[in-house]
Amino acid sequence: MFSQKKPKELARDSKGRYFLDRDGFLFRYILDYLRDLNLVLPDYFPEKSRLQREAEFFQLRDLSQRLSPKVSKENSISEEICQSDPEELTSVPGAGGSTNSLEPSRFAAPVGGANARSPSLESRKSGYITVGYRGSYTIGRDAQADAKFRRVARITVCGKTSLAKEVFGDTLNESRDPDRPPERYTSRYYLKYNFLEQAFDRLSESGFHMVACNSTGTCAYASNDPNEDKIWTSYTEYVFSRD
Repeated sequence: MFSQKKPKELARDSKGRYFLDRDGFLFRYILDYLRDLNLVLPDYFPEKSRLQREAEFFQLRDLSQRLSPKVSKENSISEEICQSDPEELTSVPGAGGSTNSLEPSRFAAPVGGANARSPSLESRKSGYITVGYRGSYTIGRDAQADAKFRRVARITVCGKTSLAKEVFGDTLNESRDPDRPPERYTSRYYLKYNFLEQAFDRLSESGFHMVACNSTGTCAYASNDPNEDKIWTSYTEYVFSRD
């Protein structure tokens, strides 16, 4: 479509509709650019590198060049990039002010066991993330003394989109709310795993700490079949904060 091919050469689905291999959230910015060739992005836009890859995929060279990091003659990132996209310089000390040379020593992790994938303290955004789950416990028959284990069907994530993506990364399932902008909030994300402690580790590594917790009372579900086990369910939420 963008390479001036004839319509008959483009891929179509079973209903004859054109198929576009695109990221729904990022493709909106590409469509806006194609209207008047002006690139307009939000003030806080951490997906700039992914948008550049989309532009390269659709062979939009001018847009790709606009999204590429600007490097001055002294081999340092310009101040404009530092202000518009702070996550691109999370490991550079003093990125919010004067420019800094991209020397390898500048990216060394500070003493104290700081995680390499966590952003620096200067660029971290404060906010809240709520993690919830519905757990069930099966009370087995007398012959099944080992049946009392916690079962977690799904771990949900509520909060700001950019914070959720920063903390959980590729382990976050966005299929229920795929086009949510980074500055908006959502309550429809969930994790691709069912281990609460793994989610707690990711939050702790990103600088979050638990500030509140609540849970419903357990309720029993009993079948009319006396041979079936009794199941107790409850819903629990954990609220995490980062200052």
